[in-house]
Amino acid sequence: MTETGKSPLFPTYARYPITLVKGEGSRLWDDTGKEYIDLMSGIAVTNLGHAPQAVKEKLVEQLDQLWHVSNLFHIPNQEKLAKLLTDNSCADAVFFCSTGAEANEAAIKLARRYSQKVLQNGRYEIITFNMSFHGRTLATLTATGQDKVKEGFHPLPEGFKYAPYNDIEAVRSLVNDKTCAIMLEMIQGEGGVLPADPQFVQDLAALCKQENLLLIVDEIQTGVGRTGKLFAYEHYGIEPDIFTLAKGLGAGFPIGAMLGKAHLAEGFSAGSHGSTFGGTPIATAAGIAAVETVLANKLPERAAELGAYTVEKLESKLAGNPLVAKVRGVGLLIGIECTQPAGEMISEIHKQGVLVIPAGPNVIRLVPALTIPQEDLDKGLDIMCEVLARKAAASAASAG
Repeated sequence: MTETGKSPLFPTYARYPITLVKGEGSRLWDDTGKEYIDLMSGIAVTNLGHAPQAVKEKLVEQLDQLWHVSNLFHIPNQEKLAKLLTDNSCADAVFFCSTGAEANEAAIKLARRYSQKVLQNGRYEIITFNMSFHGRTLATLTATGQDKVKEGFHPLPEGFKYAPYNDIEAVRSLVNDKTCAIMLEMIQGEGGVLPADPQFVQDLAALCKQENLLLIVDEIQTGVGRTGKLFAYEHYGIEPDIFTLAKGLGAGFPIGAMLGKAHLAEGFSAGSHGSTFGGTPIATAAGIAAVETVLANKLPERAAELGAYTVEKLESKLAGNPLVAKVRGVGLLIGIECTQPAGEMISEIHKQGVLVIPAGPNVIRLVPALTIPQEDLDKGLDIMCEVLARKAAASAASAG
């Protein structure tokens, strides 16, 4: 704070009145010493909890060796992490960057450049979906199917069209001779924790093959074990041409990645794209440790089991609560759809020592670490359900 009491930061975040200063596992502490159970993981970032030992050791080892070199040189950690990712996915090639928005930006650029420089068909339009979220750069916020993130940033880049989610006929109607790709999240996170319908995804993949379009899957929030598979597209029996990662890829350390099929490499020839801090020795060291830990400890399987348990428990404890319309989710990406705006409920849950976040105005989103101890999960869920029960009782009393 300045002498006038004003922060020198741009006010781009509507911050909660909490200052977190320490984290360990699935617990956090604020500057007053108050303890919180973390059911949000920095919005699906700290997949392994706070300060996981395996990642810390790898980072410390790398910090003693080399921090940064330009991508004009070979970086062994990049090769190792890329091999880990391609060996365990449908992809053949990886581009490293620092954020999810950068990863999605790379996917958009690759789709366009492959169409224009390799296929030479002049195509550039990408179909995305209403209520999607793909990032905050000019291209990725334009790809996002929510008007609120675009306010004040016009003129926006051309080349994006939007379809209702889970509506294949609407998608078909938008495909034309300018379309080069279709981009979607398997589960819309910011849109309200909305899973894609399996038949819709199958039809979408078939449409892409039929029309020679690239299928891009945004796995920024769903990737690296979050949904009960290493990658969410695996639930649907399809293979995207391109998919993107960030958030949980570094277990809290900034790193992003855009992955694609082998034939697309021709679209990203030398000099066509780059990122100064993409895939640094430090970032990729964190990524290696994170992915190895997820695989070695079978954390996707654990996420599937704990996610099913969580949904069942919430459905049982919240049954009959008039403030709750539905509980839904896949793995440990779970949404509680409320019958009214969830902001006040979330604030009260925070006051009771549990950290959760919204997903749109009416949804409480739970994204705990894949490693969260059962007792922490149960305690956090119990506190949250008690808050919702009290809120429902107070609402009924005031109405009466």
